[in-house]
Amino acid sequence: MSARRVAVTGAGVVSPLGTTLEEFQRSLAAGRSGIRRLAPELAERSGVQVAATIDWNPTPHFKEAEAANLDRASQFALAAAAQAIAASGLALEDADRDRVGVSWGTGMGGAQTQDASYKQVYGADEWRVRPLTVVMSMSNAAGSNIAVRHGLRGPFANYSTACSSSAMALGEAMRTIGAGRADVMIAGGSEALLTPGVLVAWQALRTLAPADPADAAASCKPFDKRRAGLVLGEGAAAFVLEDEARARARGARIYGVLTGYGNSCDAVHMSRPDRDGQIRAMKEALNEARLSAQEVGYINAHGTATAVGDVVEAEAINAVFGAAVRDVRVSSTKSLHGHLLGGSGAIEFAAALFALEQGVLPPTGFLEQPDPACPVRHVAREAERVPAPRAVMSNSFAFGGSNVVLVAARP
Repeated sequence: MSARRVAVTGAGVVSPLGTTLEEFQRSLAAGRSGIRRLAPELAERSGVQVAATIDWNPTPHFKEAEAANLDRASQFALAAAAQAIAASGLALEDADRDRVGVSWGTGMGGAQTQDASYKQVYGADEWRVRPLTVVMSMSNAAGSNIAVRHGLRGPFANYSTACSSSAMALGEAMRTIGAGRADVMIAGGSEALLTPGVLVAWQALRTLAPADPADAAASCKPFDKRRAGLVLGEGAAAFVLEDEARARARGARIYGVLTGYGNSCDAVHMSRPDRDGQIRAMKEALNEARLSAQEVGYINAHGTATAVGDVVEAEAINAVFGAAVRDVRVSSTKSLHGHLLGGSGAIEFAAALFALEQGVLPPTGFLEQPDPACPVRHVAREAERVPAPRAVMSNSFAFGGSNVVLVAARP
């Protein structure tokens, strides 16, 4: 258990709902979807019809030569981290950089760079690729680029546990600060995996949703009887985590306090979710936060919109919250920003913080026919505005059976 409380003093987002935290929050509040149809040729050949994509322009963030040497996932990460650091008011030039570290999560690393190298070798039969292919595509590239850009010499870790990667990065960063090994951690995750090779691989799993015939933006419907699968997305979210006493001493804005982190493994199946593993992670997070289920006002569910996954998670929530399940609101924002895989935990933690700090509970978009097999108190279609809850929970459950749950409380 952490000896020091850990405050969130900065946040930044690059997402299909906007490329700043403020744009992201406005889209969540409006229930606006970033899911759209893919280009016809890509959709026809891959079978994947929709994704949550970003109209990304690196020019405001990087010089042309610099951008050319950064994978898209690293560009997202650097932009989100720069936002978070600026928002925190952290004077890094004065900080002891040996006490400031990076904890990052990603599922696929530099997938765009890797895909380009494969095309060159196997498609064009050109056996000479870019000299920086390895360092652009390696899993730890995004986090390492953040450390290099800001001169952060403290603890560094990169996590790749599929859909729980960035949630794990946040939880482990919390424990690093709590144990006294660092005073500040830049933590989060990024993903940019919308390549033909990755899309085809996911399509082979038969877990992706087709385009909604009436509205492509409505293709992801977690907890709805009509749900047909997940929709892949891309983006990044970054946070400045800081020893709370240090943050208060410098008068920093505190978005919330990260108080609980649950981490469990199903050890049952590589792709089928397990109710008991999810229950263990939620209970561990609540125990570490020293909170009862009744004190949690909002849950950002993993909610991928798969037939089995949503039911299993609803069962786990009911088992942990008992009678309190009638009062805690639940939503899956994947309905709006898609499934960022390794980046999902971070971007969904940003959505949960929005609820915690401002009392705006983001909705499960397009939830019109709630599945009776998922009996939770849904925030459906439209955001709810309520008195800011005392605490919020964010669930991230991954292939491989990795379950990570984060709990944040009001300062």
